[in-house]
Amino acid sequence: MMNYQQAWTFLDNLQFFKIKLGLDSMNRFLEDVGQPHQDLKFIHVAGTNGKGSMSSTLLSILSKAGYRVGLYTSPHLSSVRERFRINDQFIPEDDFAELATRIRDVLGDRQITYFEFTTALALLWFARQKVDLVILEVGMGGRLDATNVITPQVGVITNVSMDHEAYLGNTLAAVAGEKAGIIKPGVPIVSGVGADDSLTVVEQTCRDRGAPLYLLGRDFTVEPGDAGSWSYLGLTEKFKKINGLRHGLIGRYQRDNGALALAVLEQIAADFPVDEEHIRAGLAEVRWPGRLEYFCMNQGGRVVGPEAAADNGVRRYLLDGAHNPAGVDTLKEALAHDFTYGRLILVWASMADKDMKKTLSTMAPLADIIVLTMPESERSATPVQLREILAPAEQGKARIGASIEAALATAAAEAQADDLICVAGSLYLVGKARKILLGEVVA
Repeated sequence: MMNYQQAWTFLDNLQFFKIKLGLDSMNRFLEDVGQPHQDLKFIHVAGTNGKGSMSSTLLSILSKAGYRVGLYTSPHLSSVRERFRINDQFIPEDDFAELATRIRDVLGDRQITYFEFTTALALLWFARQKVDLVILEVGMGGRLDATNVITPQVGVITNVSMDHEAYLGNTLAAVAGEKAGIIKPGVPIVSGVGADDSLTVVEQTCRDRGAPLYLLGRDFTVEPGDAGSWSYLGLTEKFKKINGLRHGLIGRYQRDNGALALAVLEQIAADFPVDEEHIRAGLAEVRWPGRLEYFCMNQGGRVVGPEAAADNGVRRYLLDGAHNPAGVDTLKEALAHDFTYGRLILVWASMADKDMKKTLSTMAPLADIIVLTMPESERSATPVQLREILAPAEQGKARIGASIEAALATAAAEAQADDLICVAGSLYLVGKARKILLGEVVA
């Protein structure tokens, strides 16, 4: 049997097989291992942005209510174990190694992609652990995603915007069509799609498949309250109006993610009832590392409270995985409304297959200093490529960080006590930067 490190290395080597959308490999493998997914109950989560935040919100509330809930998400920040969790615990190393060995042995000479492998491992682990419910996050699109072998209790499409155009299409309607592929006959859908082509596609798919659609802003809503609180106006009498809610994650958009989670809970209330106290406690304690994650750090590398931020030896950090135009727009809004700072020092990297020009051009005017770097990935754009994207007026702000460690050191040296160092543009960057600054994500 492989040990944990050998299993992780085996999995990493699968990245040499290019992304392959389709369900044939997953269906054949699951047949070979006894269809573990058929004994599980699922919430299936698709969308361009907000999948992880919404899913972690659901997990937090359901955990507070006493359920054993599996959560499968991607990508990870520092350890592959982050992708698989039950309540507040990541998969143990021994379980990961054992199941990875089983998958390898069952496959034999057959090829499988990285994401198909991790999806299969998740389904096997959750079935073995006999969890009450699984929150299963789509990797890309939906229609041909490896997770789309299941029939859930309820499906979620958080939102739709342009991303992964090479695989999902170059129009909003095409992307929406791929994400709407998770819609199953008769299975309710909760969604936060906007009033654009994506809504037209989702509505039509729901009609064609007889799937009830519950839409944020139409069927359930968020009402802002005092001092950052909000109210949920729901679908059923029990959820008719819940006042004074607070989300543990920063950003006004998290109210929408919270509302989506509560609407999902309404759909599964017959099997998984929750009380208001569970909702309040679960919302308040949601954590999702690397997404508008704010902290202060002293010169000794120790995280300190916000009251220490005035000390010139302390540096303020904001880590956010925004990497597509919609995510960057959300980060821009958060910087305007949720943070105060003197100068903005932007540490930025991007994958070359993303819309680098639009994302960096959105953020560059906000920054006083831009430190360009690159993660260790064959997909990464080089700092020189990124600098060439900048408008001439912005290029004078740019610095080059040959490594992520060097980029963080440059940002810290440039910053003063009231400045904010924002690390964004790529989850690969955020994952490595977070590990350097804070260590491994732990659970």
